[in-house]
Amino acid sequence: MDGLTYFPGCSLKEEAKEFEISAMAVMKALGLPLIEFERWNCCGTVFSLTEDDLMHQLATIRNLIRVQENGSEEIVTLCSMCYNTLKRSSLFVNRDKERLEKINAFMDREQAYEGKVEVRHLLEVLRDRIGWDKVEEAMTHSLEGLSVAPYYGCMLLRPREVGIDDPDNPTIMQDLIEALWATPVEFPFQTECCGSYQVVDRRELIVERTHRILSSARRSGADVVITSCPLCQYNLQKTQSELKETIPTFEEMPVIYFTQLMAVALEVDSGELPSPLLAGLAIEEGVGNGER
Repeated sequence: MDGLTYFPGCSLKEEAKEFEISAMAVMKALGLPLIEFERWNCCGTVFSLTEDDLMHQLATIRNLIRVQENGSEEIVTLCSMCYNTLKRSSLFVNRDKERLEKINAFMDREQAYEGKVEVRHLLEVLRDRIGWDKVEEAMTHSLEGLSVAPYYGCMLLRPREVGIDDPDNPTIMQDLIEALWATPVEFPFQTECCGSYQVVDRRELIVERTHRILSSARRSGADVVITSCPLCQYNLQKTQSELKETIPTFEEMPVIYFTQLMAVALEVDSGELPSPLLAGLAIEEGVGNGER
């Protein structure tokens, strides 16, 4: 069986393990399993914006070398931040031969990177290689009646050169939601930043942004929010308990990964799902009712 060379990144082994569990199960069911390559390392998390900063590209390029050693010319990611960092570093060295030569010289004990590895996000694979029709055909549990708000955040769409869709009017997640027979809910803050790492020292900012984003989704009619970023999911889900303490009238909103939504529809392992979502779907965790 053919598979996709897969980069998990750090978060998917701990805080975001439901993301990996559900993605692995979904892609196996779709006949294109994710195959984790050996000896990967952290992507570096944030792309360096300094033009002459080559040292902060080493961790990223080392991963591309591992993929190259694996005999593949493609790497697939789940995490939006990993995707953004890997993609931008790939473009950074491919556009300047001198940069690539210097980086290869720094890592003289590694195989020289040839610049041929394509970085793709799983959503791109679903859209461009598998197709929404095939996703719909694989569904065994209809999500009809469920209203789902896609939350893109920053890293999937910006900067434009690495975005997987139109940064001003993205539709890729909406198309996925429709393929699962759920109702996509567009809302004004679907591409708004969640606050990112400000959660470390400015939690009040994250609480404020969580309220703005989720209240907007709720007003637009959403039952659940989906995302592809572990940091966005952490900020928007974990902050809700603090938000309830300051605003008792705030209605909690389940925030899950897009692969978990797919896992419910395909009746495969979705990992742990928020109980409000389970109640709304009237199903047990990770299991559909078999009706469509």
